[in-house]
Amino acid sequence: MRPTILTIDDAKAVRLMVEKALAPFDCEPTEAANGFNGLFEMEKRRPDLILLDVMMPVMNGIDMLERVRSAPEIADIPVIMLTSRSDHAYMADIAALGATPLMKPFTEAALLERIGAVLKLKPRK
Repeated sequence: MRPTILTIDDAKAVRLMVEKALAPFDCEPTEAANGFNGLFEMEKRRPDLILLDVMMPVMNGIDMLERVRSAPEIADIPVIMLTSRSDHAYMADIAALGATPLMKPFTEAALLERIGAVLKLKPRK
């Protein structure tokens, strides 16, 4: 079965970069612009991995991560937090909630390396 990767980031450019990086692989990328919409996306299809921005409108990444971790049916989904230097104050929360940080700006190679530590992506046929 193809893994589903949900990117939740208010920056369309980041969501497009992730989609481009994942294009050569046999996976199902989905996206949302904030944590609230991300939770709605997860109701449609449970992701195998979440790429989650920290600072977003409506519901930020920390609030969303807390909701994910408190819901038994989705608490075990791996989360990679997309962080910037200004998010440094949240690093302890990110670690306590079991997420892995990835510092913005990041390269496609760094993103794929971090994803590869969680999921084995196969080339698209």
